[in-house]
Amino acid sequence: MGSRSDWSGAMEHCASTLEELSVPHDVRILSAHRTPEELVAYVRRSEADGVEVFIAAAGGAAHLAGVVAGHTLKPVVGVPMQSSALQGLDSLLSTVQMPAGIPVATLAIGKAGAVNAALFAAQILAGSRPELAAALRQHREARRQRIAADPDPRQPPPA
Repeated sequence: MGSRSDWSGAMEHCASTLEELSVPHDVRILSAHRTPEELVAYVRRSEADGVEVFIAAAGGAAHLAGVVAGHTLKPVVGVPMQSSALQGLDSLLSTVQMPAGIPVATLAIGKAGAVNAALFAAQILAGSRPELAAALRQHREARRQRIAADPDPRQPPPA
């Protein structure tokens, strides 16, 4: 969930990471401020349909993850988006400063947070899904091999 610009920027990396891990997911553009009724209806419908983790991306006054968390007992992962005014610091602080009792796992601003949100959600789900745990291990190993194959930044990468 998030805005159209969030999706066409950082959050497409979240979806592609979920796809790489074969994690079924749904993508919606919703707003805590502009579509609050639709947001609550979506959270309730998704929960009834079996959604186990929500990932919410927002910029500026980033209340999306908090509103989602206020309407579900499922884990909510917040991804602060880069904003023009404060380069995402406003989004980070809005997402991370949840009142006691309504937790939101808040990750990095932008693309790194989006990718890690997908990985974190997959880790949550992997506790009961051995095939997903195996996919996560394979994902990490592929990244390890990439680094091991090119450890010296002064040398051109292997062809």
